[in-house]
Amino acid sequence: MLVLEIVAQRLIGPYVGLTLQTTSSVIAMALAAIAYGAWAGGWLADRRDPRTMLAPALVLAGIATALTFPLIRYAGEILRGEAAVGVLLLTALAVVVPAGLLSAISPMVVKLQLSDLRRTGQVVGRLSGLGTLGGITATLGTGFVLVATLPSRVIMLSLAVLLGVGGLALGWHLRRLDSAGSRRVKVAAAVTGLVGAGLTAIAPTPCDVETAYSCASVVADENRPGGRTLVLNAGDHSYVDLDDPRHLEFEYVQWIAAVADVAAPAGQPMTALHLGGGGFTLPKYLAATRPGSSQTVLELDGQLVDLDRAELGLETGPELEVVVGDARVSLAEQPAGRADLVIGDAFGDLVVPWHLATREMAVQVRDAMTGTAIYAQNVIDYPPLMFIRAETATVQDVFPHVALIGPPSGLAGEEGANFVIVASAAPLPLAEIRARMAQSVPGPVTMLDGAELAAFVGRTRVLTDDYAPVDQLLSR
Repeated sequence: MLVLEIVAQRLIGPYVGLTLQTTSSVIAMALAAIAYGAWAGGWLADRRDPRTMLAPALVLAGIATALTFPLIRYAGEILRGEAAVGVLLLTALAVVVPAGLLSAISPMVVKLQLSDLRRTGQVVGRLSGLGTLGGITATLGTGFVLVATLPSRVIMLSLAVLLGVGGLALGWHLRRLDSAGSRRVKVAAAVTGLVGAGLTAIAPTPCDVETAYSCASVVADENRPGGRTLVLNAGDHSYVDLDDPRHLEFEYVQWIAAVADVAAPAGQPMTALHLGGGGFTLPKYLAATRPGSSQTVLELDGQLVDLDRAELGLETGPELEVVVGDARVSLAEQPAGRADLVIGDAFGDLVVPWHLATREMAVQVRDAMTGTAIYAQNVIDYPPLMFIRAETATVQDVFPHVALIGPPSGLAGEEGANFVIVASAAPLPLAEIRARMAQSVPGPVTMLDGAELAAFVGRTRVLTDDYAPVDQLLSR
């Protein structure tokens, strides 16, 4: 059930986004399946011999699991979007039936084990402990191994096969057992969850605002009167100068600004699309350097947008529109072939959300761009740079012209750094971008293209909706 629950989030993410509501829906539907499945299993166990139902329950759960992948793929196109009803229906399709069948097994096993009422607590405690240990193993194994190694469809099909084979083997085994009781082993269980929950409830928070997705604070710059740093989850996310929006503090922002300055003649309005808002540093820069530009920012966290308005001087209107919602879902609703510049700067903590890092996402970005538009994507990675290589390969699979900007030490794999992938359907103005960075970027910076970029990327696997272990690539 835990494997199913974790993988289900990856299956539905491309259709309804990876939001707090999505995660909550998956958990809620799994709990509902556990509740009703356990109730139904207990009811049946009192009316029929559990030995005759255990194997069929496993086999049916295997069949339901095998059907989950194609069912989500088809239903996802119909239920695409962030509407609560669609999210709930899609998560229900993903987990309710197989999880409910699996949950019915526990009360049946308890019924078989309760041969002596004096040992009821021992039997229930042992089975509960074993189930919890199994859940821990499944959670860690899926998060650290399975998702990093196998595509989602392979995980689901393997799980289905294991359940089916396990059910058939159990059916054969039960027919060979006599009615004698089995050995019982005492299991001691300690409960510490309430203590941890209590400590969490009374712990102080360093946030100015606790949004649904992050702990957000705004810190003043002691050396610059108008300087403000937006801190999300203890990491410096954005820097904004309230007095001079042309001032760009972070190097990666300077690189993207150089690309934007070359994308269209100075002062000429452009149509820009931003995936992720953060502190809205670049939207403000473009508004200041290209008055009259039309900009749309897709930002997941509405409470963060409110903080930007209150603390970082954000002003929205006809020329700067904010769409609150998952960037991938919102991108699908944007006009096609309109953007002159697309800036990808969406992060969940230090990593690009996996469903925004896939080939399918890059195709959506390309479809939103004009034929000569430029896509600039910010990526954070650490040695041995497995994620930035995979993401660059992914963008190269969609765009014919790609370059990579980064600090020399970062590209050499000596330290973690920000990198900016630059891509277009048309030839990139590489000489102009290098010249602009030489003028506006004070720190050392390198841009790879052609053979150098090919050597850097190597034979890295392209990330897709079916295989995108972003967190695992970054953590390596």
